[in-house]
Amino acid sequence: MCKKNKAMKVAVAMSGGIDSSVTAYLLSEAGYEVIGVTMDLPKSDFQIDNSWSYCPERSSEDTMKIAESLGIPHHTINLRRDFKEKVIDHFLEEYQQGRTPNPCIICNREIKFGLLLNEAKELGIDVIATGHYAKIEKRGDRYFLKRAKDLSKDQSYFLSFLSQEQLSHSLFPLGEYQKEEVREIAYSLRFGVAEGKGSQEVCFIPDDDYRRFLREQVKERMKPGYILDREGKILGKHQGIAFYTIGQRRGLGLARGKPLYVIRINPKDDTLVVGEEEELYQDELVVKDVNWVSIEQLTSECKAWVKIRYLHKESEALIYPVDEGRVRVKLKRPQRAITPGQAAVFYQDDMVLGGGWIEG
Repeated sequence: MCKKNKAMKVAVAMSGGIDSSVTAYLLSEAGYEVIGVTMDLPKSDFQIDNSWSYCPERSSEDTMKIAESLGIPHHTINLRRDFKEKVIDHFLEEYQQGRTPNPCIICNREIKFGLLLNEAKELGIDVIATGHYAKIEKRGDRYFLKRAKDLSKDQSYFLSFLSQEQLSHSLFPLGEYQKEEVREIAYSLRFGVAEGKGSQEVCFIPDDDYRRFLREQVKERMKPGYILDREGKILGKHQGIAFYTIGQRRGLGLARGKPLYVIRINPKDDTLVVGEEEELYQDELVVKDVNWVSIEQLTSECKAWVKIRYLHKESEALIYPVDEGRVRVKLKRPQRAITPGQAAVFYQDDMVLGGGWIEG
């Protein structure tokens, strides 16, 4: 349970779902002065114009009902254009450059704990809380990000790019709970959201068909090109590098008597390089734009566990500083389909050491 703090105002980012609703309840019960805030973002049938409303999560009307049942005020904050510019445009550009982006990490850093926190401060609120499953611990002057109690729901991976300043103004009450406990609280409060459908993989793509989304948004920028083997021999043609990712097998249109996978994407000449399964495995990668969380900076070789994507089982590794913001990661065991554009997040025990973007 959250510690009592009657003097502190906290804005809870509310979506109408289980986790954010229970977060608001727990903080209210703990004595915080809670204000519900909902982000007004682009809707599911997204169009690049000004006629946007919120996309994947439940409507502001639903969150208002929950806020009313809790006896807390509620505000809807328009972040449509900011979300389009900082999250969706980044998503589209990354795919066009042959990388596979992670929009949730960008959204957390730039929108939820960036612009939304700034908007909350305009309302006289200094702290924002969300329904993320993670923990924050302060030691001395530093804030540490830690795994959640419920490891099956842990979301520290998606929060690893938050700065010390952002962590100092954030609360994650659900980090101390199991998901089933949160669901039971929602049932007991009759929120009507305990059995709600989970959010899709990418919030602004309701059917999770990112290829369809790319065709709708940047079709004119999609260039077909050649599919090559490692020796440069042309094996076929592709529809555009944005439609492919490392490790992909389907959709290549190749009949070679053996399975072939995308092992490299070359945006400079719009080619794909394919190879066999074993060629997908690597034991080394370079990570750029690293955000260090539990340390100020990496100055020497360091042992850690690394996740190369959210659902990846972390691998033991050695991390070496290269230059400012970049590290070389030597994996103890080769890992499959290390993908440029994805986040590599480093852990020591239950603490997030830091995270950065995998270089191509």
